Amino acid sequence: MPISFKEINRISEVIQILLKYGFEDLVENTHLKRLIPRREKAERLENDRSIPQFTVWERIRMVMEELGPTFIKLAQSLSNRPDLLKQPLIAEFEKLQSDVVPIHFDMIKSCIESELGKTLNQLFADFDEQPLGSASIGQVHRARLHSGDEVVIKVQRPGSSEKVHTDLNLIKEFVKYTENYFKKRGIFNPREIVEAFEESIKRELDYTSEALNLKRFRKIYQNEVGFYIPKTYREYSTEKILCIEFIQGCKITDTRQLQEWGLNPHKIVEKGINIYLKQMFELGYFHADPHPGNILIRPNGTLVLIDFGMVGKLMKHQRFAFAGIFIGLANQDAKAMALNLRRLSLDNEIDNAQAFENDLYELIENFLIYGEDDSGMPEFVAQLQKIIYNYRLQIPGNIFLILRALAILEGIGKTLHPQFATLDFIRPYGLKLLAEQFSFKNQRSEVGHSLSQLVSLLYIFPIELKMILRKIREGQLNTYVKVQGAEEWLYKVESITNRLILTFLIAALLIASAVGSSSTQTIPWISLMEFILALILGICLIFYTFFYSQKRKKRKS
Repeated sequence: MPISFKEINRISEVIQILLKYGFEDLVENTHLKRLIPRREKAERLENDRSIPQFTVWERIRMVMEELGPTFIKLAQSLSNRPDLLKQPLIAEFEKLQSDVVPIHFDMIKSCIESELGKTLNQLFADFDEQPLGSASIGQVHRARLHSGDEVVIKVQRPGSSEKVHTDLNLIKEFVKYTENYFKKRGIFNPREIVEAFEESIKRELDYTSEALNLKRFRKIYQNEVGFYIPKTYREYSTEKILCIEFIQGCKITDTRQLQEWGLNPHKIVEKGINIYLKQMFELGYFHADPHPGNILIRPNGTLVLIDFGMVGKLMKHQRFAFAGIFIGLANQDAKAMALNLRRLSLDNEIDNAQAFENDLYELIENFLIYGEDDSGMPEFVAQLQKIIYNYRLQIPGNIFLILRALAILEGIGKTLHPQFATLDFIRPYGLKLLAEQFSFKNQRSEVGHSLSQLVSLLYIFPIELKMILRKIREGQLNTYVKVQGAEEWLYKVESITNRLILTFLIAALLIASAVGSSSTQTIPWISLMEFILALILGICLIFYTFFYSQKRKKRKS
C-alpha cells in the first residue's frame, strides 16, 4: 500500500523530533534521510546543539512523549518486555503517564447519545459531568440509572480510534525504514513487536472485549465468598461505551480506612495474593494490572477487582514450567530453574548452558542465601529479566505480565504487612502444580495426545508420500537450498577470476610485445601498442584490487 501524503508529513514530523533529541545517526543511517531535504536537516541539526544533555534512555522517552498518546502506549507496552529492551530504557518508559486533559462534557454527551440512540436524560437519572479519570483513549464518569443502580461509564474519546489507526500505519512505515538499524542494535524483531502492540491496542479500542473479560471472571467467581467482580450493563454498553457497576470502597493500600472499618490488613493482603495466585497457577487466566487503584476493599472486607482491559492467559504447559521456576528457586536448584526457563522459551538454544546456570545460581544466592532483609520480588524479577535479556530467551509476553504483577503485589503486600513475602505463598501453588504435572490423569492425557498425533501422522503420511511421488513422476518437484554465506563466497570467486583473466591478458600482451620488438618481420608500432595496452590493463588491475579491498572492509563493518 503506497504511503499517503498525510503519513509522509507525519513521518517528517517524527524525523524532526528525532533530530531535535540528538538521534541524527538514526536518520542518517536509514532510509529516513530520503524523506527530509538536506537544507532543513542541517538547520535542525544546528538547533539540536542547544538542547540540554540527557542520557540516551531519557531522550528516547522524551521522543515518545512528544510523539503523542499512541507512541506513549507503545512505550508503556514495551516496558513490560524486558526480553526486548535494556533495563535503563524500561525504567524510563515506566515513567510515562497517559493521563490527559479531560475533554468537554458536550462531546461525552454527544458520543453516549449517538452510541445508545437515546438522550442522556432518557438513559440516566443522574450523570456527573466531572470525570473520575481521563486517559488518551477513554474518559470515566459516574452516573445513576433510572432503576437506582449506581454505575461507572467509560466513554471512548471521539476520534481516538481514527488517530490510533493513523499512528499505527505511521509506526509500521517507520519500522520499515529503520528495521535494519534496530536489528544491528539487538532488537531483532521490530515488526513482530509492532504487530503485537497493534493487536493489543485494537482490543483496547473495543470495549466489548473488556465487557467479555468481566463477564468471564464474574462467572468463575460467582460463588467466591469475600471476593467480587462488578457486573456489566450490556444494554448500556457498545464498542465505545462501557457501563459497569459502581463499587463503594477504598484502595487496598488505604490502611487507615481499613482499620477504621475494623479490618485486619494482614488478612486482606493474604486473601488478595491467594486470589491472584489461583488465577495464575490454577485458572491460567488472570487480571494483569493489579495496581492499588484497581483493587478495592468494601467496608465488609470484600475484595473487588476493577478494570479488566488487560488480562493475561497461560497454557497448561506454561503454568507447569512457570511453577517449576519458583520450585527450583525455593529448592536452590539452578539446574531446575534453567530447565523450566528453557521450556518456557519459544527458542531455547543457549550457547553456554553452564554460564546460564551459574547466573541463575547467583540469582538464588542474591535472593535467598545472602539476600538483604529488604530484598524481595521486585529485585528478583529485575535480575531474572536481566538474565532473560542477556541470553536472548524468547519468553512469551504473558510471563512478563505475571512477573510484573507479582512485583506489584509484593509492594502492596509490604505496605499492609511489613514481613510479607510472595515466595511463601507461591510455593504451595507450585508444589500443587508439580504434583498435577506428574499425576496419572495428566500423564494419561499427555500419552493420549501423543498417540493421537502418531495416529494422525500414520494417516496422513501415505497421502503426503503419494503426492511427493506424483510430483517426482511429473517433474514438478522443486527443491530450494540456501547456503549460508554463499553470496560472499561467490563474490570472492568472481573477483579472483576477473583479476586472473586480467593478469593472463597482461602477460600475453607483454610477451607478444617483447617477441614482436625482437623480430625483424614485425611492424614496430604494433609491439608498442601491445605494450601500452598491457600498461593500461596493469593500471586497471591495480585500481580494481584497491577498490575490492576497500569494498570488503566496508562489507565487514
